Formats: sequence, structure tokens, C-alpha cells
Amino acid sequence: MSEDLIVERADGVARLTLNRPDKLNALTADLIERVADEITSGGDRVVVITGAGRAFTSGADLGRDRAAGPGDTLDAADKLITAMIEGDAIVITRVNGPAAGIGASIALAADLPVMSADAYLLLPFSNIGLMPDGAVTATWPATGGRVRAMRAALFADRIGADEALATGLIAAAVKADDLDAFVDDWVVRLVRRPRVALARAKQAINAAALPDLAGVLRREAEGQRDLMRAADFAEGTKAFLERREPRFTD
Repeated sequence: MSEDLIVERADGVARLTLNRPDKLNALTADLIERVADEITSGGDRVVVITGAGRAFTSGADLGRDRAAGPGDTLDAADKLITAMIEGDAIVITRVNGPAAGIGASIALAADLPVMSADAYLLLPFSNIGLMPDGAVTATWPATGGRVRAMRAALFADRIGADEALATGLIAAAVKADDLDAFVDDWVVRLVRRPRVALARAKQAINAAALPDLAGVLRREAEGQRDLMRAADFAEGTKAFLERREPRFTD
């Protein structure tokens, strides 16, 4: 167990907790990769991903990964999203608070996203001169509709749990005090059901809803890498770290 990822396993269930609460569980490339490795190597029936403290995750840690190269985070995220969507384990995201950037992508890549009633989804990529990634350009329109995905991507609007549920983005929205009991009940119900049948059902549905996942990830990566070389990304990131409005020129 590493300090920024808590891994608990019992009875075929893996609970993975992003544990950087002082940073709102901001994600480094290394942390994302380790979550992916836990999913692919664990042989679990059910995987629950959540965040410690008051956030699910605020997205990529721009302060940490700026030096390492944001492309590393993108590669790690693609590995995680693929593991979540194509693997055998049924994945629940327990969205206990804000899920922003790649955090929103991870939340929506789950088979069963469950949000606290006071949580929200946010695609803030355009605020720093980037485009959405983590397959959310496909998962969002596949479940919540093309136009709503466009609004979220272009305006970086917060999407609350009630709207997310009403538009089909998530499987459930639950009062914060009831979130643990609700997720635990679903975990118990899933573990009691036939493992292989559930895995094949999950994979068939995901293949039908997301028939070109590899192509989606490739298209996002190509677009994102072009944007990362542009002046607007440098200015957007600098403005974010300096807590000021960006001055875009592209």
C-alpha cells in the first residue's frame, strides 16, 4: 500500500482510494498508472474507486506533472480507462465530491458511476487551452447526449449529480450520508451474482456503446498533444498556477 493510494481487498472486492486529500486527490501519472495496474492485476470481481476527503479528484496535478510532461499523464490515463472499460471486473466509481478533468473522465468510465448528491462533474480543459481526454469525448455523449457533452466541454460548466442522473450520465445520485451504505449494497449484490456472466455482459454493452475506444483515445491523444505544444496551453497553465485569468491568443 502506497501513501497516495489505499488498496483494500476482501472477498473478491478491491477498494481503491485516491489519498491526496490536501491536494483534492490531484492525479500524477504515477498514481493513475498504479490504479490501472491494480485493476488489471487484481483478478477482482468488483472494483470501487473513490477519493479521500471532500473530493473524488480535481484532475491532473498540473504543478507536479508540468515538469515531468503532461503527456505522461495522458498515457497513464488511457491505460486506466482501457482497464476500466475492457476488464472483467465490474467498476463502481464512488464520486464523493468534485470530479474534474481526467477525474470526471475516470468517474464516467465506470460501469456504475454513483455520485453524492452534492458532488459535481467538471470538464475544465478549455480553461487551460486543452480538450477533454480519458475517452470522455465518447463516454459522455454515449450516455448523456452529444449536445450536453458539447456544453460541458466548451463552457466548462459544473454538472451536478441531479442533472447527471436525469441525463443518464450516472447510475445513481445519493445523499452524502447514505453513499457508503448504497455502494456497499451494490457491491454485495454484484458479488453474489455470476462473475463470468456479469463480465461478458459488461464487455458486450461497453463494446456496443463504445465501439471504437482505441480510436477515441488515439484521436484525443493526437489533439491533446498538438494543443500541449501551443501557446494557449502554456498561458492557460501559467494562469491557473498563478490564480489569474488567462490571456489566450491562438
